[in-house]
Amino acid sequence: MYTESAEFYDLVYSTFKDYPGEAARIAALLRKLQPRCRTILDVASGTGEHARQLARLGFVVDGLDLDPAFVRIASQKHPAGRFFEANMSDFRLPHRYDAVLCLFSSIAYLKTLDLVTRTLIRFREHLEPGGVIVVEPWYPPDTLDATRVARHAGEANGIRVSRVSRIEVEGRLSRFIFDYEITDRTGTRRAHEVHELGLFTTAELMQAFRTAGLDVTHDPQGLSDRGLFAATVAGPAGPLG
Repeated sequence: MYTESAEFYDLVYSTFKDYPGEAARIAALLRKLQPRCRTILDVASGTGEHARQLARLGFVVDGLDLDPAFVRIASQKHPAGRFFEANMSDFRLPHRYDAVLCLFSSIAYLKTLDLVTRTLIRFREHLEPGGVIVVEPWYPPDTLDATRVARHAGEANGIRVSRVSRIEVEGRLSRFIFDYEITDRTGTRRAHEVHELGLFTTAELMQAFRTAGLDVTHDPQGLSDRGLFAATVAGPAGPLG
């Protein structure tokens, strides 16, 4: 995933991503859907910035991520939370939560609808009774502009990171190509990453929620223009395991 850039992730994304604003909107949604919501599991929690912001708003937030560097960074950033290194499609924690979140299109890294459904079942199994699942999807097919080139740069503590990103689309797979230039006191180096995300229609994702035993609604706008799914358990939550 972000093997080349984990240490610089916040430096790049802090230049354009409104974590406090997103956390406030998520908090309002959770309190509307589940007024007693207190505990949250942030799946694909990255560097823990959403977790940290939600904790500031009064929630108890744990996180889960596949990348050990992200788990380490998040644990340092939000030491009150428990952060677990695990695959979102096959994790088992000894805890249940009032809400399970999966934001910033991380669900699309699963690439197939079968894995999405399996993952949503895992989310459901980790909910307290009356709990809520919130998922921010990636873009649907035929909406990405493969000619677009984006440039972002951030600088702090003597480190400057520039990133150029391009998109390729191949059928139901989008491929993000990131090229970094990282400058610090030792000089300048370059790094390269390729991220693959599946492309699913809204109808396909809603069916995946239903197959996973969830009642789901869809907000087409969401936190940005990617939409947002909110779901509750359609029947009694099954046992962990």
